Amino acid sequence: MKIVVCIKQVPDTKGGVKFNPDGTLDRGAMLAIMNPDDKAGLEAALRLKDQYGAEVTVLTMGLPKATDVLREAIAMGADKGVLVTDRVLGGADTWATSTTIAGALRNLEYDLVITGRQAIDGDTAQVGPQIAEHLGIPVISYAQEINVDEANKTVTVKRQYDDRYHMVEAKMPCLITALAELNEPRYMTPGGIFDACKAEITTWGRADLKDVEDGNLGLAGSPTKIAKASDKVRKGAGEKVTPDSPEDAVSYIVGKLNEKHAI
Repeated sequence: MKIVVCIKQVPDTKGGVKFNPDGTLDRGAMLAIMNPDDKAGLEAALRLKDQYGAEVTVLTMGLPKATDVLREAIAMGADKGVLVTDRVLGGADTWATSTTIAGALRNLEYDLVITGRQAIDGDTAQVGPQIAEHLGIPVISYAQEINVDEANKTVTVKRQYDDRYHMVEAKMPCLITALAELNEPRYMTPGGIFDACKAEITTWGRADLKDVEDGNLGLAGSPTKIAKASDKVRKGAGEKVTPDSPEDAVSYIVGKLNEKHAI
């Protein structure tokens, strides 16, 4: 069984967020981590590898420094890493991103494609299902549990749905989007870290994407237009008060709520 896990290097928002003049994220100027939902999807793939001997390939699109998350994935147990990077791919929205990743996936053999539900730098949850649509394969989103029947080439997924869950079965090849709650990702191992440092990362550019039109790539091929982008709003200084009694405290709080038209 061959599994491709799509992962993304996202800004670590604890270190602050910076934007380019066109409203896109300045990824080169920010600290970065592996997207949490993607890491859960990677762990799910590694557990299938432990159980069935599957081959796990990790695929990411981004700046050259995105090789860091590929090496992290290899240190956790993935077999191969593929980076898709090219200046013309920069500034992509979900449509252009899914088009790019689908073009890269057409170069690979796979029974399962696993992505995170959504990335913390966008929170759209659109890229995974869009990739499946581009490739013409079924998609099961919001996976809480994944079970594979290799003999029948099917996958059964426990899918989160509001206050209940669905049990969904699909024929492979299939794409699954994973929740961070799916599992507890493993740590990198010392041996895995050494292997990751020596691993050769495959790098593809625009010329390596299959069945993709230039008009659907990068910022120029992104139908989403950013009206405004800004860093998180900083809160003003707080106000410390020392009421003389509980009644005074209640009166003060009620007065402030009235000022804000909260009550």
